[in-house]
Amino acid sequence: MPIWPRGSGSISERPNFAELLRRHRRAARLTLEALAAASGVSVRTLSDLERGRSKGPQNRTVTALADALALESGARKQLLELARDGRLRDHWTRPTGLRELPRSVDDFTGRAEELVWIDDLIHAEHSPVASVVGLITGSAGSGKTTFAVRFAHALRPSFPDGVFFLDLFGMSQRPLAIDDALRLVIGALGVADQHIPADTQGRRFLYRSLLRDRHVLVVLDNAASEEQVRPLLPAEGAGRALVTSRRLLAGLEGVRRLALGPLPLTEATQLLARIVGERSASDGEPALTRLAQLCGGLPLALRIIGNRLASRPGWSAAELAARLSDEERRLDQFKAGDLKIANAFGMSYEQLAASARRVFRRLAVVPGRDFDAALAGVVGGISIEDAWSALDELVDLGLLQDSTSGRYRFHDLVRLFARERLEAEESSVEREALTARVTSWLLRMATTAGRWFEPAYGRPDRPDADLAALSSPEQAEVWLRVNVDNWLTAMRRAASSGQQAAVLDCAESTHWFSDRWIHGPHWHDVFTLGAQAAAALADPAQHATQLNYLAWVHGIQMESPQTMLRYAEEALDLAVRSGATVQIAWSHHYTAIALRKLGRLDEAAASASQAAEMFKSIGDTDSYHACITNLGHCLRDDGRYDEALERYREVLALVSDDESGMTPSIAVHLRPHTLSVIGRCLGLLGRPGEAIPMLTEATALMEQFDSNYVQAGALETLAALLAEEGLTGEGCRAYARAAEVFEAIGDDEAHSRCHHLATAQRTEAT
Repeated sequence: MPIWPRGSGSISERPNFAELLRRHRRAARLTLEALAAASGVSVRTLSDLERGRSKGPQNRTVTALADALALESGARKQLLELARDGRLRDHWTRPTGLRELPRSVDDFTGRAEELVWIDDLIHAEHSPVASVVGLITGSAGSGKTTFAVRFAHALRPSFPDGVFFLDLFGMSQRPLAIDDALRLVIGALGVADQHIPADTQGRRFLYRSLLRDRHVLVVLDNAASEEQVRPLLPAEGAGRALVTSRRLLAGLEGVRRLALGPLPLTEATQLLARIVGERSASDGEPALTRLAQLCGGLPLALRIIGNRLASRPGWSAAELAARLSDEERRLDQFKAGDLKIANAFGMSYEQLAASARRVFRRLAVVPGRDFDAALAGVVGGISIEDAWSALDELVDLGLLQDSTSGRYRFHDLVRLFARERLEAEESSVEREALTARVTSWLLRMATTAGRWFEPAYGRPDRPDADLAALSSPEQAEVWLRVNVDNWLTAMRRAASSGQQAAVLDCAESTHWFSDRWIHGPHWHDVFTLGAQAAAALADPAQHATQLNYLAWVHGIQMESPQTMLRYAEEALDLAVRSGATVQIAWSHHYTAIALRKLGRLDEAAASASQAAEMFKSIGDTDSYHACITNLGHCLRDDGRYDEALERYREVLALVSDDESGMTPSIAVHLRPHTLSVIGRCLGLLGRPGEAIPMLTEATALMEQFDSNYVQAGALETLAALLAEEGLTGEGCRAYARAAEVFEAIGDDEAHSRCHHLATAQRTEAT
């Protein structure tokens, strides 16, 4: 039996499709999820049907729902008829797409560079080689239509023959047909219906001939594809066209392209302030700036948040920013009336093939800010070739941003949308398995890459078959650097889930690489995780090792020698108890460095000597070199420059002798460091003629390694010596380079000092 509304007395009062479907589902005591599982129709589609957003679903969809609801013949027929009526109404009441320009917003802000692009396009010389079509692309919410409409209004005086706006419905399930689009525009240009050709080719020819001699601007909004928009593009002549699309439309030839990205923070804050109007003064710029940051500069997001504030005088910008700070609820906050940012993203999502949708939502589990195709393949459980295809589709629709380095990233709000889709469309068991797989892969990749730099390993013989190929130390280094956010977060995830052995293995394998990236800000976290893992595994020798690595980290930073000393002493205690001779020696070495920084030079020299003897006795020449160098530093700091120079020359002999027992790669790395300490010591001895060549060679060799304090200090010393010798031009260049290195390692004070000295030298030279 059909389900009529209560109290209904006539057929005119029968329910619409949405109401009837909802009643049948509730009568069957089914949730949306249960009906979706029974019918094979997605939860999202069911939700749209019950809310009336889709009034006329296809017959096969309604049949599947009727079967799942076990409807009798009368109820089934009624549901099918309502769906058919909805499809007919949709066909006859659908907007044509051609209309007057939409209203331009008064609070339009920024886009200064883009304005120049528009001006160049519109006022291009009328010649066969001049492009008369501008293509504006960008992700959902980037303000493409607003931008195009704004300047179409401003340009009306330049187009006395008409400015037309045609919505191509590119994100709908039924984009505007080419024949219909041509008929609409030709009619708007004054051609009667009976004179419009019946075939596409005839309409296209007539359309272009009409535009050739008319100063007309056609705004083609929301284009679906190259095929849809090509017939609507004018040829050379007076006519112009602006096309907007979420897709890149890479196949279009001879168009000028403009990619609209998020607004810079300053412009985003200005737009937000203009939307909220007078109340911006009471909200204050810091709160509005924070809101703009949380919007990621996306104009639609800024519009929604601005409208919410403007319509609720009792709210404050700071309170709303606090709400948005909660990632779990942030996306839900981006709605104001009929504006909802998730809907904008959802339209793009629905355009994707099923495989690309799966990759998109699963990329939400990637822990870092960006990723490559190899990681996307792991996430999607597909080959790297299929991953490239999926990523291309996502970039084409503006759901991902790409770069020339082959890395991809989400806009922050799109990432939250992807996570929302993942939680809605995949079970908790599937999500947990996915996270575990990604975590394992990242840890194993980092461990394998790190072993390229460990003398005991070198090139890994048999890396896991599913890992990305790394065929050289250079490739391994690049992978570790660009993926550091990913593999470090994977370490944290593994540690929290009890995978201590894998965490410790990763920390240990990346230890040698840390010497090539000395000022990386993450080493404290890496070795803290390593130390905690070793403690959990009750491995005191490895615990001592990781604590010594932490002492090294604080020795590099030199912000707290007391902390360095504490780590070294803790490591020494564990190493002695476990009989780990090598770690005992390293603890003495790091103790010596900390004591030297604390000004306790006699104690520091004693510890350095003890460490050197231990390493010498076990035949570890690499470590012996480090200890003797440190002993030289103790003597130098004590003013005993000649004795320090002897120690430095001893270690120079080691790195220069192929038979010394040093690991060749380590000797190559340490040679410029050794030359620099000799050069600086010679400078202290007042022997600039010998010091300058040493420092020149050292700083030249250091250019191939990561920027560090040794390089910066050597450059500054070299610059001072060159200046003293009257070589002001060379000194100026050395100071300038020192300033660059200090800036790279984050020492602002030293950067300013060297920059000032470089400027002074330059002035003196001129």
